[in-house]
Amino acid sequence: MRRLFGRGQVARDDRVGHETAERASALGLDERDRAAYDELRTGFTAAVSHELRTPLARLLALLESMLLPGAQQEQLVEQARVEVEHARELIDDILFLSELESGATDVSVDSTPAVPLVRTVLERLEESAARAGVALRAEGDDHVELPVRARMLRVIVENLAENAIRHAGPGATFTLAAAQENGTLVLSAADDGTGVSEQDLPRLFERFYRGDRARASRGSGLGLSIVKHIVASAGGQVQASGQRGRGLEIRCTFPAVE
Repeated sequence: MRRLFGRGQVARDDRVGHETAERASALGLDERDRAAYDELRTGFTAAVSHELRTPLARLLALLESMLLPGAQQEQLVEQARVEVEHARELIDDILFLSELESGATDVSVDSTPAVPLVRTVLERLEESAARAGVALRAEGDDHVELPVRARMLRVIVENLAENAIRHAGPGATFTLAAAQENGTLVLSAADDGTGVSEQDLPRLFERFYRGDRARASRGSGLGLSIVKHIVASAGGQVQASGQRGRGLEIRCTFPAVE
C-alpha cells in the first residue's frame, strides 16, 4: 500500500517547530514553559496525523479493491462513504477543539435551561440508541439553568450521549439529569452498562484515548475531551466514576448562576 503523508515531512516538521517557537514567544512563556508548550503541540500534531491516517488508509484500500475482478462495488462504495464520514467527523472535532483552546469560541455568554435541551437531543439520538440497544432517559428540574450557551450545552449533551450509545452495551440505560446540589449546578450522565476499567478511568478525557473495548469504535476519540474543555471554560469541573461491569457516571459541575 502507498505511504501516506511521506513527501516533505522533514520540511513540514521544521516549519511547525519554528512556528511553535514563535507562538510560545508571543504568549510570553519562559524557556521551561516553552519546552512544555512545544511538547504538547508536537504530541497533538502527531496524534492528529496518526488518527487521520487510519480512515484515509482504509479508504485507499477500499478504492483499490474496487478495481479487482468481481468486486462488490456497491458494498465497497458504502464502506468508503463511512470512512469519509469518519474523517469528516474527526476534522470537525479537531477544529472545534482548537477553537475552544484558542478562546475563539464563547462558551458561557449566557445560561441555558438544561432539561428541555437534553430531551430534544436525546429524542434526536433515539434511533441510533435503539440500534445499539441502549435506552435514553432525561431527568431533572426543567427550571435548572447551566451557565453555558445553548450551542455549547448541546455539544456536551450530544457527546455524553453518543459516548454511552457507543460503549454502554446492549441492554444498558443511559440517564442525563440536571439538578442544583448545595449551591452547585450539576449535569450528570450515568449508565448501567459495561463500565470502564480502573486503568482507563483516569484517562477518559485525554484526546484520542480509547480503552480496549472502545478501539473498534469509529468515534473521533475527542468527544469527552471536548466536554471537559467546554465545562472548564465555563468555570466548571468534570469527574468520572465507575467500574468494569458496573456502568459509568460523568458529572459536570458548574458554579451556580447569580
